[in-house]
Amino acid sequence: MCGIVGFVDKKIADKKPVIEAMMDTIKHRGPNSSGELVNEDTALGFRRLSIIDINSGMQPIYNEDKSKAVIFNGEIYNYQGIREELINKGHTFTTETDTEVLLHGFEEWGMEELLKKIRKLVVATNGIPEAILAAVVAPLICTPLLRFRKQR
Repeated sequence: MCGIVGFVDKKIADKKPVIEAMMDTIKHRGPNSSGELVNEDTALGFRRLSIIDINSGMQPIYNEDKSKAVIFNGEIYNYQGIREELINKGHTFTTETDTEVLLHGFEEWGMEELLKKIRKLVVATNGIPEAILAAVVAPLICTPLLRFRKQR
């Protein structure tokens, strides 16, 4: 299972070593590759266990103009059909992953409509009380796509 780490803090000027140290603590969750997205406010890191699109599915994955990116840990069972629909609407995919469908689907339809199209979405929280499982990141903004809060 992959792993996601992140934080939002305007006071930390050099976020890269902090996010890299955080990613090192979850290396066991994703030994195949890692990636990070760092901007003025936000740092997100990802450790990948390659299952789908082993060769080119590294994260974060960016949209065509690199104004948005996605980091996701989970599985979308009907992503191939959604992917084809998005390609027919003019979106360009750089991977074969289910993750990239979230990014382009969010751009095309917004969150509410995208979630209606997804038949089954499986995400793992590994006992974390509250976890942001996917994020679309625009400059200076981090928007959760899906948020899980464990019931007490």
